[in-house]
Amino acid sequence: MSLTARIRDRRLDAAPRRSESFAFGASGFPIQLMGQTVSAFIVYFYVAHLGVAAEWVAAAMIAHGILNALLNPVVGAMSDRIRTPWGRRVPWIGLGIVPLVVAFTLIWMPPELPAGGLIVWFLIVVAVYDIAFVVVVLNISALFPEIFRTTEERARGNVPRQIFAIVGMVLGTAGAPLLYGSIGWPGMALALGFVCVVMFAWSFGGGMIERRGVIAVEGAEAPMRWTDQLRYTFANRAFVPYVLGSLFVQTAIAVILAAIPFYVRYSLHASEGEGSILLGAIFVTAIPAIFLWSWVVRRTTPRVAVLWSVGVFGVAVLGFLLATDVVGAALVGIAVGVGVGGLLQLLEVALSQIIDDDALRTGHRREGVYFGVNGFVVKGSIVLQAIVAAWVLNASGFDAALGDSQPDAVDGGIRIMLAVVPMAFTALAWVCFFLYPIRTRDVVASA
Repeated sequence: MSLTARIRDRRLDAAPRRSESFAFGASGFPIQLMGQTVSAFIVYFYVAHLGVAAEWVAAAMIAHGILNALLNPVVGAMSDRIRTPWGRRVPWIGLGIVPLVVAFTLIWMPPELPAGGLIVWFLIVVAVYDIAFVVVVLNISALFPEIFRTTEERARGNVPRQIFAIVGMVLGTAGAPLLYGSIGWPGMALALGFVCVVMFAWSFGGGMIERRGVIAVEGAEAPMRWTDQLRYTFANRAFVPYVLGSLFVQTAIAVILAAIPFYVRYSLHASEGEGSILLGAIFVTAIPAIFLWSWVVRRTTPRVAVLWSVGVFGVAVLGFLLATDVVGAALVGIAVGVGVGGLLQLLEVALSQIIDDDALRTGHRREGVYFGVNGFVVKGSIVLQAIVAAWVLNASGFDAALGDSQPDAVDGGIRIMLAVVPMAFTALAWVCFFLYPIRTRDVVASA
């Protein structure tokens, strides 16, 4: 039997086996490894290493962000509507993995070109990367509620995925500098690309399996019209508070990540490299916290568990107001990491519950459009983070030309940016999730 025939014929009829759950979860590693590497180093590479003007790179990054945001709902809606013998999601994932990894690799391997040529290269290669990234990642996310059908299954099934994601996130930010410092940028690109291909191959071959009753081509319901897709999505009483709460949570996390380098240098007066201690405290703690919140949601409901995790996160960040050294700040980071672990583990569990409820009401499984619209909305966190950082730093009198001799108000402003502002966004998120109307653990799905 050919490979395409084996992919076509494999279907889930019951709960996934542990090996299938781990294989599916392995996709979190290459996704975060590539995403964090691009996010953390692409500007530095093109500006500092290749000498491209910062304003041109900034303009290209804005275009990159807009394209990424717009693609999410479009690809999601298209994925929901497609009908093939291989399913709705698997063909997208299978066709997108190679272009994704190749484009990621080529970002760091531009030919010798003048600055204008490098910008054109940047725009083309990053556009291919963006399109492939959205196609692959959104369809993997859309498979999650289909593979794991109950809160119990989703709580357990999401644990390996989030652990793989955190490891990829850490290696993308900490491992990339070690690689490009020792074997150069092309060597780093090839090494990371190879690892990503291996992890994707394992995940695709062992974990990307669609469910028989959901994706049957013959007798399947007619796809929902585009206008109805959007109308039903934004009219969903559970989705609107969820997506706003998710936006506020993502903004709080983005503000914290942006503020930590300033906090370490100008508030704690430590070396810049010690910022990795704070980030490590947060994300390393998040790994065991994922198991904790998996246990909590299996014994309560997604709504209750999310409210508790948001509350822990919001209270914990206030500790950054009081820390006076890196050790104290790292202890605060541990508490913050407990909340972050809950958010990583629980948000997709709650969104899956919304999708189940929507399927019961409409007769359509619309994972793609829900994850797509959610991705579009939460991209706003990048804009909100930039606005907050610019406003706080300007209001406090920060001046990069002064070096470490900043006005006294800068310390207070940075602490507000790291603690009070995220707490305020978290409080808004808590109100949104409090209004989340689904109070049960599971919704009877239509499939």
